[in-house]
Amino acid sequence: MAESVLKEILPPITEAQRRSLWRRIWEAVQLPALALFTAFVVGGLIIALSDFKVLEALADTSRRLNPIGYGLLILTAVVLVGGIAISRRPEIILNRLGFAATGRQSRWFNLIAVVLTLVAVIGLLVIIGFGHVLALAWSAVISAYGALLEGSLGNPAQIIAALQSGDARALALAFYPISESLVASTPYIFAGLAVALGFRCGLFNIGAEGQLFIGALTSVFVGYSLTGLPAIVHIPLALGAGALGGALWGFVPGFLKARVGAHEVINTIMMNYIAFRLSEWLLNGPMKRPGAVPVSPFIAEAAQLPRFFPDPIRFHLGFFIALGMAAFVWWFLFKSRWGFEIRTVGANPNAARYAGMNIAFNIILAMCLSGALAGMAGANEVLGVNYNLANAFSSGYGFDSIALALLGRSHPFGVVLAALLFGTLRSGGTRMQNVAQIPIDIIIVVQALVIAFMAAPGIIRAIYRIVKPREGEVVFTRGWGR
Repeated sequence: MAESVLKEILPPITEAQRRSLWRRIWEAVQLPALALFTAFVVGGLIIALSDFKVLEALADTSRRLNPIGYGLLILTAVVLVGGIAISRRPEIILNRLGFAATGRQSRWFNLIAVVLTLVAVIGLLVIIGFGHVLALAWSAVISAYGALLEGSLGNPAQIIAALQSGDARALALAFYPISESLVASTPYIFAGLAVALGFRCGLFNIGAEGQLFIGALTSVFVGYSLTGLPAIVHIPLALGAGALGGALWGFVPGFLKARVGAHEVINTIMMNYIAFRLSEWLLNGPMKRPGAVPVSPFIAEAAQLPRFFPDPIRFHLGFFIALGMAAFVWWFLFKSRWGFEIRTVGANPNAARYAGMNIAFNIILAMCLSGALAGMAGANEVLGVNYNLANAFSSGYGFDSIALALLGRSHPFGVVLAALLFGTLRSGGTRMQNVAQIPIDIIIVVQALVIAFMAAPGIIRAIYRIVKPREGEVVFTRGWGR
């Protein structure tokens, strides 16, 4: 009965609307996919050119070139430059050939020009004698990216074999890389939400790392000092302590910004140093566990976030708490009155003031909530991963979250996607270094390329000749998920 009533009230979805939906989905994933592809292509070139075997083979082949080889090498460069030039202005060639340079024809001609240029360049390099160099370069890139995928998502053959065998130990080892990627993504979600919420209010919260440290300190103190509590009480108390510590650390720069106009960037940077030194003093003094190493005591078992699988898998409840916080931040920003005021203050403070909104209150509220989320990132590491606190427990989650929030377009769901990408790169980068012998600096460069290309859609539009959407047109690529 209800379905028939809804069919009468709601108009049916037409074929044009269905095509429009698929077009919007394609527009939503087009730029991020092309950015990721471009970053890995450029990263592959860097990996190949930093490989010692490739460099030795390149030098040896160059020494054995004769005048004909040098001539062919110059021809290769001319073909490459000419192919790039033709692919950039295909309408000129099409008009000279008598074809109408429509958008679809230009794109197809562009693709054909790029493919033919690559084939011609590779063929000429093989003829000259650089085939061995290309093979070594390809092997180095495949080895590096293969290690990245296996370290972040696992080996498909190993996963299939483990599923077929049903052995618990084999399953744990097969899914260990995926679980580590999710574990690494969890603090990124919290910290990214913290910075993104500040951005929405027009605040540049550089202090997420310090707020993360304070949240970890307060959380670990509640975790080991309170005993005899059930887990259903102890875990929320410890998480709440982490959020409260981060919120108090965010309150100070928020209050100074709101009351005296002190810039939040300077204040949060200074608060970071205070947090680092405070943590160092506490872990070497009042909170130090007996022994030479400056670490805190272990938290009570009741305060530990539950893990869902046996060792070595460390996947724990914190990941789902992070997703829940992302949903809450989305509701808060886009469905609540307080979130609307925060976004209005960030978009146009003068208009917000004219509308009667309390600018100072919203700035303080945004910084407190931002600090609370960053504090929960520190609490997550203490309660779900380490079970104690060392002075160097953070791998720069708070600083990385700035780029993460920019990458996620300051949208909660975009932050989650960006955090999953960051966690995957961090988890896979370790295996790249250990298995493929890729220096850690090269791994950082590859990660930075991914961030740079995905955070700068204008570069991708210029490279792939993608037309910028018209003003006023609703397109998802302006932000992930909104």
